[in-house]
Amino acid sequence: MKNKIIRVSILGGSGYAGGELLRILLSHPNVQIAQVTSRQFVGQSVSVVHPNLRKMTDLLFVQPERLTKCDVLIVALPNAVSMEHMKAYKKLAPKIIDLGADFRLHSQKTFQKWYHKPHLTPMLLPKFVYGIAELHREAIVKAALVACAGCEATVSILALYPLYKHKLIEQNVIIDAKMSSSQAGMSVSLSSHHPERAGVVRSYMPTGHRHTAEIEQELPGLTVAISATAIDMVRGLLVTIHTIPKEGITEKDIWKAYRDVYGKEPFIRIVKESTGLYRYPEPKILQGTNYCDIGFEMDRHTNRLVVIAAIDNLVKGTAGQAVQAMNLMSGLVETTGLEFAGLHPI
Repeated sequence: MKNKIIRVSILGGSGYAGGELLRILLSHPNVQIAQVTSRQFVGQSVSVVHPNLRKMTDLLFVQPERLTKCDVLIVALPNAVSMEHMKAYKKLAPKIIDLGADFRLHSQKTFQKWYHKPHLTPMLLPKFVYGIAELHREAIVKAALVACAGCEATVSILALYPLYKHKLIEQNVIIDAKMSSSQAGMSVSLSSHHPERAGVVRSYMPTGHRHTAEIEQELPGLTVAISATAIDMVRGLLVTIHTIPKEGITEKDIWKAYRDVYGKEPFIRIVKESTGLYRYPEPKILQGTNYCDIGFEMDRHTNRLVVIAAIDNLVKGTAGQAVQAMNLMSGLVETTGLEFAGLHPI
């Protein structure tokens, strides 16, 4: 498949996710970007919105109604938009990857509970494959429709999955999530106003985080409680997960579980050093990469297993995850276009 060329269009290319898709796909050896849409910036160069792409492309934003057929359509629209138009989108491409929340949950009832509105195309919910390749690789390879996971759900699911699969932890899980500002998207609000956002460590959702539904769907049987805190960082996501190991579980069992599940995974790294500054996962050094770094610590005094995991929310949590799925759906090497190792120092 070395010379295979895929025509990809991006629906909603002016947001941060759209910019990351463009950055990755413009250097992808098997991709030709056909069209990129934006209602606000019609006719303008994509580099007007994404200045890091200057001299990389002469693509102009087009209206969504001007989209023509392509091989893969990647939908990067706000939540609750794509479900209204997905039937029409399916006529544009045989393969669709949706970055929003509209098709992540399998149940119409669950969607309404967490998003407080009825689903407009519930008949399509079971047709979408949840987009975390490490859990659903074989299904993604065969899929025509993929719904990428939420960024907080992605890092939490990846951190917990080996422990869940090997039945090493008890049911109740507490997730402390440190969120960067880019996770709020480009929409302006008081919370994104610089004097209000800069320097904060702000608990903005101590309960009721929507990604709870995704984690409990993918790891059924766990009861998940998420507390989300906004911190002064543009991109990146760190979760500190508190679990109770089952009786008799040792650190050796934890290592074995992670190695068994992730030993051959190209984008999962187990980070647990005895010395040095980066003994545990650190989102700063993951900026621009598709890696998920996972570490852990056993606390015998309180009988806790603390799991720490980090990603770049815009890459492994969004655009990189989409490209990883696209590669699998298209018969390409899974890592193609996603080899960037990150920067240090940064």
